[in-house]
Amino acid sequence: MSAARATLRVAAAQFPVGRPSSLDAWAAGIESWVTEAAEGGAELLVFPEYGALELASTFGLEMEADLPGQIRAVGGLIDQVDALHAELARRHGVHILAASLPVLAPDLGGQPVNRARLIGPQGGIGIQDKRIMTPWEREIWGVTGNSAARIFDTEIGRIGVAVCYDGEFPLIVRAMVAAGAELILIPSATETIAGATRVRIAGLARALENQVPVVTSPTVGDAPWSPALDSNHGSAGVFVPADNGLPSSGILTEGVFDRPGWVHATIDFAPIVAVRESGGVRGRRDWLEQVGAAEADAAAAAGVEIVRVA
Repeated sequence: MSAARATLRVAAAQFPVGRPSSLDAWAAGIESWVTEAAEGGAELLVFPEYGALELASTFGLEMEADLPGQIRAVGGLIDQVDALHAELARRHGVHILAASLPVLAPDLGGQPVNRARLIGPQGGIGIQDKRIMTPWEREIWGVTGNSAARIFDTEIGRIGVAVCYDGEFPLIVRAMVAAGAELILIPSATETIAGATRVRIAGLARALENQVPVVTSPTVGDAPWSPALDSNHGSAGVFVPADNGLPSSGILTEGVFDRPGWVHATIDFAPIVAVRESGGVRGRRDWLEQVGAAEADAAAAAGVEIVRVA
């Protein structure tokens, strides 16, 4: 597997939900976002959960109001969406976590899932579906969790993706870390400030207990036309363990709350590795002193698939 680079330049989107009039208009917007981040030196671009749902507006007013219909309509565009991101990743030599979207999963009997995709500069695509649904997704929208867990082996390191609510569950992220993940991405979409707070706290906590960097990326702004993304709050952040040589707040960088744009940071992995070995606390190692933790780690890691994304 590829080792993490000594440093990694990341860009996390605070992505405003738009109302594109056509697929071409949507593509032009994504191209502009990717170009801006790449020209700012980013090697890894992180878009949020459900950001691609703005594509529902390209089907007209009737589809904008049809919550179940959006799954079929927007999910049906996934090949075109991924082809655009693959071309942009190739053109700029970057890895892109594309905004997640709902898609009908044949391997789950056609049930809808919330699918995130990590796309590499050579066209490789790694899929991570959201695993645990919020009550709204589960009870109102009918989106299904998928238990399959993966980490992505890339030229910029081993990456795990915990989609929004998944990031609030320590054992999900711990399984990825136990299987070798050195960087965790948490794309999110939250309609309340309380939801944004939960994602932020989760990012800080997962960075603290696993002693790995965590990157969050939210949707922001209002989209009253969308029953799924009518209100969006949050800030992107890059979080690290709060210990020797690293920010005492655990915050490497954080965006202005609810303000659209990219949040950039350079992650230096050396001090993070040093903290694991000689920090004031050794949470990554000492996790195993919890009753049953060693057995749980081994079982969880065995269930994580390692997928190469080039």
